Amino acid sequence: MKKGFTLIELVIVIAILAVLASIVVLVLNPAQLMAQARDSQRISDLSSVKIAVALYITTTTSTPTIGTGPTCTVTGCNVSGPFGSETISTSTAVDSTGWVPVDLTEAAGGSPLPSLPLDPTNSGNYFYAYKGEDTNHTFEVDARLESQKYRDMMKNDGGNKNTCSTYTEDTCYYEIGTYPGLNI
Repeated sequence: MKKGFTLIELVIVIAILAVLASIVVLVLNPAQLMAQARDSQRISDLSSVKIAVALYITTTTSTPTIGTGPTCTVTGCNVSGPFGSETISTSTAVDSTGWVPVDLTEAAGGSPLPSLPLDPTNSGNYFYAYKGEDTNHTFEVDARLESQKYRDMMKNDGGNKNTCSTYTEDTCYYEIGTYPGLNI
């Protein structure tokens, strides 16, 4: 007598595995996980830029030039960007020719960043934007977040661009910087 599985038993096992795999995909939602990963990168990138510019302001031996901007990293941001009519630059140079118009190489010990970061998708609604104010040496760095997990950070970051009904309108950005109220 042969021992083994019948065709029906194999089909049933394959069907059960397919159902379980479908449930796992629905529960984990890979698209949302990828959006969360991109948002984590955005939050980290903006924090790094904020720290680098703040270090430049506090350690430069000359009068800090914050660069008024505004600049952003994607074509079309001058229509829907946080500051209205931005200059577009995808340069990651840290010598004031990049999208952050601050010469970070003048900071004590050199630039804290080897290059400026770019948004993980850097297209459409997702980009980085910068605006500075030379008189008071203040600045703001903005990005739009896309995942359900991080979206509310755009409402609660202390900035002025926190009207977020669809999360893609011109009044909805994650803002960090040194300007009081982040209202540049």
